[in-house]
Amino acid sequence: MAEFIVAIELGSSKMTGIAGKKNLDGSISVLAVVKEDSSSCVRKGVVYNIDKTVQTLTNIVKKLETTLKAKIAHVYVGVGGQSIRSVRNTHVKELPNDTIVTQDMVNELMDANRSMQYTDQEILDAATQEYKLDNQYQLDPVGIQCSHLEGNFLNILWRRTFYRNINKCFDNAGIAIAEMYLSPLALADAVLTDSERRSGAVLVDLGSDTTTVCVYYKNILRHLAVIPLGSNNVTKDIASLQMEEEQAEKLKLKHGNAYTETADIDADATYTIDPERSIPARVFIELVEARMQEIIENVWCQVPNEYYDKLIGGIILTGGGSNMCNIERAFRNHTHVEKIRIAKFVTHTINSHLPAINVKDGTMCTVLGLLAKGDMNCAGDEFSKDLFGADERPAQTDTPKEPRPLSEITGKGIVQTEAEKAAEEERKQKEAEERERQRKIEEEEEANRKAQRENSFVNKTIKGMKNFFKKMVDEEDDDK
Repeated sequence: MAEFIVAIELGSSKMTGIAGKKNLDGSISVLAVVKEDSSSCVRKGVVYNIDKTVQTLTNIVKKLETTLKAKIAHVYVGVGGQSIRSVRNTHVKELPNDTIVTQDMVNELMDANRSMQYTDQEILDAATQEYKLDNQYQLDPVGIQCSHLEGNFLNILWRRTFYRNINKCFDNAGIAIAEMYLSPLALADAVLTDSERRSGAVLVDLGSDTTTVCVYYKNILRHLAVIPLGSNNVTKDIASLQMEEEQAEKLKLKHGNAYTETADIDADATYTIDPERSIPARVFIELVEARMQEIIENVWCQVPNEYYDKLIGGIILTGGGSNMCNIERAFRNHTHVEKIRIAKFVTHTINSHLPAINVKDGTMCTVLGLLAKGDMNCAGDEFSKDLFGADERPAQTDTPKEPRPLSEITGKGIVQTEAEKAAEEERKQKEAEERERQRKIEEEEEANRKAQRENSFVNKTIKGMKNFFKKMVDEEDDDK
């Protein structure tokens, strides 16, 4: 029986599918990798052409199945890209004096937070910052006595249309989703060390169309934003010097430099575009540096002020854009943070003979992070070994039949699919109907008990005596 995990990342330039399996020693063996051009259907990390995206997804799954010689039952998916942002939110629950906080009270705050409505935005996940109990802050409030419980959350939002489009693509392609994850958080788990997350760090994923910024402090995500600028903007700037984008990309890869010392610039040097044309090196250098400076300054603007002096872990760079020469020097100059690290690969032990994995250039970190998140067998039926399917046998899968409660997935980067959201809403509605039914039953029982009390022998005797004495008093009043 085939056993493997499959993950798909929807990048702006490439859509990547990967299959692998986890070994007993904790390492991951990569079995297959498929890359498809996605520039015609994914823009700035989000789907804008549904039909072409469906076709690309179908091609990836078919190619993986051919390599694996087995059907794919479901896949892990990473979502990210333009318009993802984080918003802080607070919910308060007043309690009777000396109340001990229970897990149910915490879950109520979490559910109330996830029920927040934002215009045209969908809550993908919510990271708990801390809880305020009276005048003290706690990460785990359960079991503590207080009268004021306040939950502080970081809600991660995405445009509702983007969310629906990605769900529609997988539905139309007939590809079941095992779990949907926030790509930036899966990436962070794959490349950041425990020390960096704890002491304070900024993870910067320099992609082709977007740059994603994640701020961590004390093991908690404090801020998340996606900047609509990436390495493709550098390519387009170079192309503005009267050349094709393909030529501009080659020049960028060959001569691109995020920072160049003024003394190192040769005023007479030129870079060749083709046998008949060339451009001054100074113009090229200044153009690339200006765009990189804009990207870096926008990254630094996303870091909340209160964490400027708490970034002991420094800045961690990854993604294809992190391969540009002197990128570390450029970040030091514009952020004044001395500790800069380039994460070329994930922290997990990966076994593979595939060149796409072993090149270790930072471009595969996100999809490997998604693969590492997987814990369910994604294999379906094995391919038949003969023309009549005599050896065809189903492989067992363990996809959960029902979505997990929000209290179990909140803060873990897991995004509910539309089907899971519908199932969650149905579950909540049933719970509300059950509570209403129980309330009515209790009211009826109370009414019956009251009627029984009123009709009891003792009650009738007391009422009769009251009426008798009342009548006697009324008669005495009449005699007077």
